[in-house]
Amino acid sequence: MTGKRLRIIAVTAVSLIFLLAWAFPILWSVLNSLKTDQDVLAYPPKLLFAPTLDAYRDVLFGSSSILPNLVSSMIISVGTTIITMVMAVPAAYALARLRFRGKKAAGFYVLVTQMLPPVGIIIPYFMILRNIGWIDTYQGIILIYLSFSLPFAIWLLVSYFEDIPFEMEEAAYLDGASRMKTLWRIIIPQVRGGIAVTVVFVFLNAWNEFLFAVVLSGNTVRPVTVAMFNFVSVEQTLWTKLAAVSVLAMLPVIILGVVAQKHIVKGLTVGAVKGGGRR
Repeated sequence: MTGKRLRIIAVTAVSLIFLLAWAFPILWSVLNSLKTDQDVLAYPPKLLFAPTLDAYRDVLFGSSSILPNLVSSMIISVGTTIITMVMAVPAAYALARLRFRGKKAAGFYVLVTQMLPPVGIIIPYFMILRNIGWIDTYQGIILIYLSFSLPFAIWLLVSYFEDIPFEMEEAAYLDGASRMKTLWRIIIPQVRGGIAVTVVFVFLNAWNEFLFAVVLSGNTVRPVTVAMFNFVSVEQTLWTKLAAVSVLAMLPVIILGVVAQKHIVKGLTVGAVKGGGRR
């Protein structure tokens, strides 16, 4: 056996070990969601059991249904993503291409907002929303999510815009295109991979967020990340239902990743188009 083949086998084995370590919690949640309450508490753990969908029926259609919470999470995440992208794309383009007073300060501000600890600003956020009557509302939670998703999206998109050759824009201007038309027709199609990556990250951050959601939500608007704790109490933890909810909460993220996979892979190859991006 050659040394090259041994290296390939070693790399493959190590990769499989890392893949198993990453996938094990997901697989374990799926298995526990298909067990009965007796099987999930069995010791040693049962790997062979009669699967049942009782936990899914309870969390979807029972008295403790999480369907309203899934809807709330979807509204918040989609709303946050759409508003973020509508504002982030032109803002990132301006920071990457335009010359204006305070440009460096604006770029520095965008970066600094990512360094603020959430626990340090959650109380001011709560007081502001309480004063305007937006506690436990969609618009209140989306507004707060925008405060950290928008700077992140701008910071991420700037690098994609800077990789677009400026000569493409000059050619469009010579043909009589306005700046907005150039952005819409020429630039955005070139960075749609980066936009797809940003959309996925913004959606994931909004979908998985817990700290702000648990403080700013209530009985009317309660995301699924907060509703999961309905199955955890001082007396007991309903492991099968908790596992079923976690699997259901992962589905939208998995579907989004599969649908946008092609654009994500393309968008992660930053720098494939070389142009120098003059400013």
